Amino acid sequence: MKSSHSPSARALPVISRVAASLVGGWIFVWGFATLSIAALLAAGLSYGDARTLVYLLAFLVFLVVLCWSFATASVLRVWLALAGGGAAMTALCWFVLRSSPV
Repeated sequence: MKSSHSPSARALPVISRVAASLVGGWIFVWGFATLSIAALLAAGLSYGDARTLVYLLAFLVFLVVLCWSFATASVLRVWLALAGGGAAMTALCWFVLRSSPV
């Protein structure tokens, strides 16, 4: 029996999932890194130490986010969680840096 969907129509959900995991994951990890560095700076850690610690953790966060984005059923949920979460963390970072005397 022949499928009524073209190969490009079947590839679209896969392409969307890969884009959501890579682009959304990058946005989420960027928000995580900026917020974590700002919080560590506000806590009194030096910038170099905070950056090194957060960059090491960012690899693990990206791995978890990447695996989660393929395990979740809805691509829309992946986009909302990753892009929305990354944007929210970046905005919160801006607030932390504006309110701290660093």
